Amino acid sequence: MTQVDAGALVRRTHHVLRPDATRVVSSPFLPGEEISGAGISRRSAVLGRLLALPDAEVDAALIEVLTSFSTRHHDLPALLDARFALVAPHVADSGALSLERRRLIGACMSQEYAIESAALFNPSMVAHPDQGGLPAGSTRFVMSVRGVGEGHVSCVELRTGVVDASDEITFDTPGPTTTVPGRLETRHSRDDLRRQNEELGGDPGDADALLRTLPATFGAEALEGSPRLEWLAACTYGVAFPEASAMDSRVLLPGSPAERHGVEDLRLVEVEPDGARRSYLGTYTAFDGESVAPHLVATEDFTTFRMSRLTGPGAKNKGMALFPRRVGGQYLALSRWDRESNSLAASSDLRHWDDLGTLRAPARAWEIVQAGNCGSPVETSAGWLVLTHGVGPMRRYSIGALLLDLDDPRRVLGSLAAPLLTPEADERDGYVPNVVYSCGGLVHGDTLVLPYGCSDSSIRLALVDLPQLAARILAGS
Repeated sequence: MTQVDAGALVRRTHHVLRPDATRVVSSPFLPGEEISGAGISRRSAVLGRLLALPDAEVDAALIEVLTSFSTRHHDLPALLDARFALVAPHVADSGALSLERRRLIGACMSQEYAIESAALFNPSMVAHPDQGGLPAGSTRFVMSVRGVGEGHVSCVELRTGVVDASDEITFDTPGPTTTVPGRLETRHSRDDLRRQNEELGGDPGDADALLRTLPATFGAEALEGSPRLEWLAACTYGVAFPEASAMDSRVLLPGSPAERHGVEDLRLVEVEPDGARRSYLGTYTAFDGESVAPHLVATEDFTTFRMSRLTGPGAKNKGMALFPRRVGGQYLALSRWDRESNSLAASSDLRHWDDLGTLRAPARAWEIVQAGNCGSPVETSAGWLVLTHGVGPMRRYSIGALLLDLDDPRRVLGSLAAPLLTPEADERDGYVPNVVYSCGGLVHGDTLVLPYGCSDSSIRLALVDLPQLAARILAGS
């Protein structure tokens, strides 16, 4: 197998982003989940001891917490207040407690979680919503990355930077603190939940009967008493970060029962705006510890995000990637519903996806085990450019490419015979060895800026000449 000439067509840059174990978030630590030998809730026992502490010891302990941890978290006092609110119903006359005691209780119900202590990989890149103040020919970008910490739980982080007129890339250095979002009130669609209920399996009878009594939209409280519908509704939610928080401090943690073990491989794409503002969509893999499913995220500013569960035969397994605009009046997406082939899916509402058939199944040795995409299609004058990934012997992942017809993306115009990128010697070793993988690149003039994960342990970048790549694909070389 011969890799495509990496001379002028593909140029790797010097950038290497590695996991940083100092990047932590605060997550709940509720000892009430455990039971002591005496049959007393540990939460109750801990709360009892905290309530008995002298005021002076409370004050001193809280000062130590704020001194040691404030440099690692955005607005730590607010985090402690929110954590206390989780256990306040278990504290008699909680409103009479001093602010210091409440916050110390919140600290004892908290822990730090190192979000990328195990791995950092699988990036996607889009243009930043704010392009102001840049030199001519430069583009500010947002890059999503997948961080993995203890227990192999995945989250989404953000990085920012600039590509200049000469394709030189500069990353902003993330600050020392991280920020987690607050939850937003969510309205649910009766028709959407009905589709989800029908597709979930099992007996939907009681849940369907309840849905028939509800208006077109409603709040989650209307579903109380139906665990099945409560679970489905919890998979559609919104979050918002503080406006004052730095974008590269923001961390999207698992936020629904379908995501308990991870929010994986976000594939971001900038989509046609409805107005003057940029708009972004993304698909990601929700993992609950046993099963995976593609979910949708939408944002305009990377401050407020809306997540939702998808349905339909085209929305199965991993690796959906949305087209940046409608084609023929339909939303389109790349799909790998069968676990091994690149397929096309269509939707009228971005929520329910029908299968339009296989685009290309694994055929060559370097992709013979399974194939998929490496992010959303890129619109070029030659066609829709799709970067693919292929798994071959020894479970090595390589990146390839194919072109689809602009007007009828079901037509494959050509594909690379050999990989565009394979793991080089210094990219082979890591958490999952022998892997190069991307979730999407940024078009900058005639260059595709392609961030990619290396063996699930670091992130690097390559610059791809788009006209040359299209010519190679059409030539079948």
